[in-house]
Amino acid sequence: MATGHASRGFSGTQGFAAGVRGRRGGSRPATDGRSQAGAALPEIESRTRDRVLQMVLDLGPVSAADLAKRLGHTPTAVRRHLDGLLADDLIEVKLVRSPGSRAGRPARQFVLSRAGQASLGDDYLGIARIAMRELDRIGGEEAVDRFIADRVDDLGRRLAPAVEAAGDDIADRVRALGAALADEGFAGSSTTVDAGPMTVMQLCQGHCPVQELAAEYPRFCERETKMFAELLGVDVRRLSTLAAGGHICNTHVPTGRAAVRITRR
Repeated sequence: MATGHASRGFSGTQGFAAGVRGRRGGSRPATDGRSQAGAALPEIESRTRDRVLQMVLDLGPVSAADLAKRLGHTPTAVRRHLDGLLADDLIEVKLVRSPGSRAGRPARQFVLSRAGQASLGDDYLGIARIAMRELDRIGGEEAVDRFIADRVDDLGRRLAPAVEAAGDDIADRVRALGAALADEGFAGSSTTVDAGPMTVMQLCQGHCPVQELAAEYPRFCERETKMFAELLGVDVRRLSTLAAGGHICNTHVPTGRAAVRITRR
């Protein structure tokens, strides 16, 4: 578990939640055997590289120009670090069209790669995977479902106070949930999407502490989607997940309707 955040992420199995040590001033992500270009940089350059990687995690998909503006560096300097991170396979390029844009070339933006996501993990992932498989062998599908439900519902109970404090407006609740997810280490954020007559928001997660486990046990994602719907009081729809190969976990939330409160256990 991350120091000072014993309940961060999906608690209950050591290592499920420790994946974001770099978010609050912890150790830098390792390159895990890939190019060591970053390690050879002078300390100031290395810190800048780490800040670029962190901002790609928090903001991705994000352009080099946007990163340069937020960091106060020249686009050329930021692109140099992006090229190094690309060479280390910690980030990758996504071609993204602006919402509502039908013509023109898609923008070149950056997200964490699967290797980059894994580099933010912890030493207990292998143990957690073995434990899940042993639980499946001994208790079967029902025991696995119960374990996953308990872990996700525990996260939901920690997120609930922030969402409830936001009031009844769905958009406010989505923004509060995104911020609460960020505090839990999921690189959470929210954005409003122009969908014509319907008002919708997207709840995004740039990091998942159990991504590799969720790839093997998709019920993590299914249960989390259900938990979001219960917290927000509206039906939501999962558009993509990191576990299934997406560059973010993206949840579609309709905001033009009243919340229906569901009492959580």
